[in-house]
Amino acid sequence: MVTVLSRGASEEEEPDGRARPIQVLLVKDDHTFELDEAALSRILLSEEVRDREVVAISVAGAFRKGKSFLMDFMLRYMYNHVSASEHWLGDASEPLTGFSWRGGSERETTGIQIWSEVFLVDKPDGRKVAVLLMDTQGTFDSQSTLRDSATVFALSTMISSMQVQQSHPHRALLSLFTEYGRLAMEETFLKPFQSLIFLVRDWSFPYEFPYGQEGGMKFLEKRLKNQHEELQNVRKHIHSCFTNISCFLMPHPGLKVATNPNFDGRIKEIDGEFINNLKILIPWILSPRNIDVKEINGSKITCRGLLEYFKAYIKIYQGEELPHPKSMLQATAEANNLAAVAAAKDLYNKKMEEVCGGDRPFLAPSELQSRHATIREEALQLFRGVKKMGGEEFSRRYLQQLEGEIDEVFVQYIKHNDSKNIFHAARTPATLFVVIFVMYVAAGITGFVGVDIIASLCNMILGLALITLCTWAYIRYSGEYRELGAVIDQVAGALWDQVNGLTEPRPLNVFIIKTVTIKIYLHVHLDPLCLMREVFPFHTAFWQPCLSYFA
Repeated sequence: MVTVLSRGASEEEEPDGRARPIQVLLVKDDHTFELDEAALSRILLSEEVRDREVVAISVAGAFRKGKSFLMDFMLRYMYNHVSASEHWLGDASEPLTGFSWRGGSERETTGIQIWSEVFLVDKPDGRKVAVLLMDTQGTFDSQSTLRDSATVFALSTMISSMQVQQSHPHRALLSLFTEYGRLAMEETFLKPFQSLIFLVRDWSFPYEFPYGQEGGMKFLEKRLKNQHEELQNVRKHIHSCFTNISCFLMPHPGLKVATNPNFDGRIKEIDGEFINNLKILIPWILSPRNIDVKEINGSKITCRGLLEYFKAYIKIYQGEELPHPKSMLQATAEANNLAAVAAAKDLYNKKMEEVCGGDRPFLAPSELQSRHATIREEALQLFRGVKKMGGEEFSRRYLQQLEGEIDEVFVQYIKHNDSKNIFHAARTPATLFVVIFVMYVAAGITGFVGVDIIASLCNMILGLALITLCTWAYIRYSGEYRELGAVIDQVAGALWDQVNGLTEPRPLNVFIIKTVTIKIYLHVHLDPLCLMREVFPFHTAFWQPCLSYFA
């Protein structure tokens, strides 16, 4: 069963709502590459697929070899395939649409494109996996350098779980990947890549090797034997790097396809022999039984994890030279750890959302702290339990990164939880009202007993608190000057905490209360000896504790 999920482009990019190829690897005029993380994230991080195991299928090879043409037949199969139906090709008069393609000698596709719709496929064991279809720029066209071709080929190979190769890869690229595979297997003892399918187009010798998979495997076996010793070693390394290697021989699609500039992909204009073999090839590649989930270091990769690998790999292909295999291995290890960090952080976020997120009611701070500690440990255990490359020392800094990110997120959850507490929300106005009331009463009392200086000070504080309250109310109402509003909230919160601290025997509180009491007493009685008897001993007893309080 195949389920289609519309995802990938924003409404501005797809005004008609139809699916389309999304350019995720951009090629600039100066032959540099840029990853469109936003577009890629919209495809891979949608709610329905981000935690699904991913099958990444790409078609690579020389330019003008019909890669996009083949990808569109894959799309037609994914959309029209129902059970074991052989009618997925549809109406013979229907034009072929999907990835952009055309006849001629000039290239059409640049960089890497991914279809904006993700297909959910039920595997025979009951798992539902996400299938991505990727189209790649053809190699060695007249406008590309060797480095351009190498970058596109390398990224598609590193990312794909199944790659259809329509031409023989460049020798330098084969050596690069076989060396990378050797280094990877030294660390993990597992093959770094899944499936490689050699598709031989326009096969003209069916009397030697018949069309299809059986003839392709015989042809591939013969080619591997009749090679120079050095090339044989490279091909042996290829076998050691890929879990599955196969070959399929396809006939020519016909002269109408090759010579008609107006050909638009209608089945009726394609040679019948080509169509018959196409009906075998496409279901063979995309059968739920045959599709391979992307694996790295023995761990199955999700769509979320694939995004991290994209970001890690593009970094090492930004230089002017091809990266060293060790750099590729390090990038894989980095992405491997970052994917584990992302999965652990997502687990933490999901469980904390269930505790205090959204419209969940206010939770006591002590209970929130306890839940945080439990969920935090679960997330850390998830990270530790994932098979990672690079060794324990290499992974330690990613563990520290995860701990730091979780603690930062927890601060946001604390603020979100506090915002649900009606008393916390009213803390600032309540504090200012209390200050106004206390200062009003204090001004009245001190004025009545004749301590005019303190009364004036209280009145000044009262007026300042009243202006602050009005300012805070305006900021809350208008939404302007939010930085000033945040400062007022912070000051009010600090004052609130100080008032709550009056219940504790803190030296500063005692000092303030006794000082005010003694000053009133001295002013009323006008007894200078009282100053010597009361203030100096009190000062000596409380000076050092007050200093330590401020420290």
